Amino acid sequence: MEGDTYWNISMHFFYIAVGLIIFKLYNSITKGKFDSKRRLDGQVIIVTGASRGMGKFAATDFAKRGAKVILAGVDFKELNEAKDEIIELSGNQNIVAKHLDLASFQSVRNFAKDILKTEHRLDVLVNNAGVNCLLNKKTDDGIHIGLQVNHFGHFLLTNLLIGLLKKSAPSRIIHISSMLHLIGNIDFDDLKGVETKKIDLQYYPDSKLSILVGSNEFSRRLEGTGVTSNSLHPGAVKTDIFMGNQNIIIALFWKMFFGIFCKTVEQGTQTTIYLAVSDDVKYDSGKYYADCKESTWKKTIANNKEVGKKFFERCCDIVGLKPEERLI
Repeated sequence: MEGDTYWNISMHFFYIAVGLIIFKLYNSITKGKFDSKRRLDGQVIIVTGASRGMGKFAATDFAKRGAKVILAGVDFKELNEAKDEIIELSGNQNIVAKHLDLASFQSVRNFAKDILKTEHRLDVLVNNAGVNCLLNKKTDDGIHIGLQVNHFGHFLLTNLLIGLLKKSAPSRIIHISSMLHLIGNIDFDDLKGVETKKIDLQYYPDSKLSILVGSNEFSRRLEGTGVTSNSLHPGAVKTDIFMGNQNIIIALFWKMFFGIFCKTVEQGTQTTIYLAVSDDVKYDSGKYYADCKESTWKKTIANNKEVGKKFFERCCDIVGLKPEERLI
């Protein structure tokens, strides 16, 4: 009996090891690379979550191409440190740091108001910022913090900047989703994520599906305006997203896991840069990308027009968009 137990445990570890090796090989094989030297002189680009990780890497790339880059983030000290580093790496002085707390609709409104006051154009909006959703708490706006930071905050920001994006057309909106949207759900009875009891891990895929559904509906509503809206899966990337977890043991486990088995930040940012820069996707909209190419790994509901319309309208109500602010 003890021998059988030992054998079963050994086989479980063997299967886990094989699975991890396959996962590592998959990440090694699927590394899209964008090599274009295309310049972005004269363009204005906003990157949320730009103080670290993929947001910072993308912002640095855009700065090297000559764009004016607006770094948006909640930690202003860290944001200014990123600004100084990006200026040093790129030689581009036209880098601006602005406070943005996506967990506060008022902060989003303040940020958008400042942008509309100071900027005459906006060529690319990169909705990059995100949290791991494992901190199960509500924001002051009464929404699960993971759903608000990952989706609702960006949804409000995008709507408030639509007028400037249309004025600057052709322009692009890029939403960072994830393949984990495949196990996400849209719960119309609890879009805020505070009424229904879920396991903490479910909020992240739910938020990423919300991003994808929202991106596709933005695309439909912006058809003919010259503004495109696309979403992407960056891959499993070794960032600090799980270090915000209150459970230090879980956080350290994820840090070790991502460090060994996942893509580098540079590799994970390639699709974002591709969608922001490439002429090949200049007019593409309503699509979902991974590894610098369109992906077919998309949940069916993401393309459902009726779901998209209902979802968009409900989100408008939740974020408090006024009638005069609904430009699409």
